[in-house]
Amino acid sequence: MEKPFFIDPNIARAKTIDTSFYLETKWLEASKEKIFAPSWQYIGHTGMVPKAGDAHPIKLLENYMDEPLVLTRDAEEHIHCLSNVCTHRGNLMVYEPCSAQKHLRCKYHGRAFHLDGKFISMPEFRDVENFIPENNHLHHLQLYQWGPLLFTQLQKGLGPELFFRAMEQRIGWLPINDLVFDASRSNDYYIKANWALYCENYLEGFHIPFVHPGLNAFLDFKDYSTETFKYANLQLGIAKNDADCFDMPAGHPDAGKRIAAYYFWVFPNMMFNFYPWGLSLNVITPIDAGNTKVSFLSFVFDETKLGKGAGTGLDTVEQEDEEIVQHVQEGIRSRFYHYGRYATQREQGTHHFHSLLANFLNS
Repeated sequence: MEKPFFIDPNIARAKTIDTSFYLETKWLEASKEKIFAPSWQYIGHTGMVPKAGDAHPIKLLENYMDEPLVLTRDAEEHIHCLSNVCTHRGNLMVYEPCSAQKHLRCKYHGRAFHLDGKFISMPEFRDVENFIPENNHLHHLQLYQWGPLLFTQLQKGLGPELFFRAMEQRIGWLPINDLVFDASRSNDYYIKANWALYCENYLEGFHIPFVHPGLNAFLDFKDYSTETFKYANLQLGIAKNDADCFDMPAGHPDAGKRIAAYYFWVFPNMMFNFYPWGLSLNVITPIDAGNTKVSFLSFVFDETKLGKGAGTGLDTVEQEDEEIVQHVQEGIRSRFYHYGRYATQREQGTHHFHSLLANFLNS
């Protein structure tokens, strides 16, 4: 079978991914099963089901995958991620967040399930032949928890360690368990551009001096660096002075550096921006080939450091990124542009992203 995309592993020789990837609907459709289903996706946080008996419905990647899921917390305080679709006739099990549930019962015909998804009973099914209760549990998805953050995977295969281990090892000394979701500092943005254009813009600091004057005044661009891992990468934001930086523990690989921000990206669509006050998690959701939703989700572990350093003015930085990415979306429609080249010392992250896209689509 012909492979649709090729990215040369040598960045000095490589061409960027062909513009057909951003413009043709068939690649967005192919990405559902080839890129998003086997990867790990943010599903929510523990604060959504704080007590035993809580259930919280979610549409994973709403307006794109639209997979109905539900988070539950059972009597033993275990959190589960289940399909929110009844195994009888496909009705949604949970319509809205609810509490004090001893079990889940479908509102259509009364089929009941334990909070871990296991089948309990079904009215009027006594005479149904070859009905096997064990084959009628709600589908139980893998759930990966890091601090209060919850992630799931629609298609089993790649383990979470391939996506998250490098990040956890690098910043595991931070009080991740103390992160608290702050809805007042969270927001959704709708951008008239392909989801991948937004991701690749994030993955290089090359544009910072040209697009982000406020951020550039704080960060030392000459020391900005990128490190790549299997399905993730890291950009280190180094400050121009010692103010508003992380207080690094002794013996840490980054001890002695003026780190204002850790910018971790996890394939394909999650951005973990760690600042001394906490985490700004960005989740990128495709809508169609030319429209994207960007969710900024704020989790705070030190309120005293809010409003300082690289983690301030995030709305302004987002608006600056929106403007440039939307203009790129217009430009790539040109009949005269099909691909570009990479700045070898500044666009390693974008090259890594394009390589992963090609590998997954060619699989």
